[in-house]
Amino acid sequence: MNSGKPKKISEASYQDLLRKAEKNGFKGEFLKESHQWQIATADSWLVRINLPWDSNPDKWGQLIKKDDHHLALVMIRAGIASTGYFHNGILLDHKVFRAYMVRQKQGKSQIKYLKTKGKSRAGSRVRLGETTEFFNEISNRLASYDHDFPIDTWGISCAKTLLPFFFESKPSPPFSKKQENLFSIPFHISHPGLETLEQTHVKLNQLQITCSEAGIGFYESLQIENRDSSASAEDDW
Repeated sequence: MNSGKPKKISEASYQDLLRKAEKNGFKGEFLKESHQWQIATADSWLVRINLPWDSNPDKWGQLIKKDDHHLALVMIRAGIASTGYFHNGILLDHKVFRAYMVRQKQGKSQIKYLKTKGKSRAGSRVRLGETTEFFNEISNRLASYDHDFPIDTWGISCAKTLLPFFFESKPSPPFSKKQENLFSIPFHISHPGLETLEQTHVKLNQLQITCSEAGIGFYESLQIENRDSSASAEDDW
């Protein structure tokens, strides 16, 4: 297993990690900002597990599923974005937004182009106008979610160059950059759309582990123990 690369794990493996950490006297801690459970020694962290967004951990790391979960996602790339509202895991509303933001010959978004060449030409002004409308429409959709539903979790994936334009849209997004229930989607989104929205929702409700260099051995030793245990059970049978 490579350090730094998330890997899906089962609920059983997560429980094994919690037990092994307790047995070894390692510290378990909920990292609220990233919705992760961290296992660490006195010196450094070993593993961080992305927890399902539809659940919260108790003080021992045991998962408690939310009774009434209202989730809204927004994913933005140059020229395309999507929003989705999920209630208890069911997608009840979605919309895909598109805008003429990319200069055809150069393949560069209008926002990046304006930083170097200005906006004097007619084509540039059209693209800039569509860019503004693009972000306004996204914010309007999110505002409707905020108005109509008791959203308890917001998730966002947005290219860094686009974030300032998104937060300057009219109306403003229904959350601030540092809002407590706003989380960054913890993996890359290359092409927002309905299929990607559905796949993202599935991944957000999985357990995914990331290991530090020191944590690789901790995790792999657990895997070996589980294999040995399975082999012993087969031998006994």
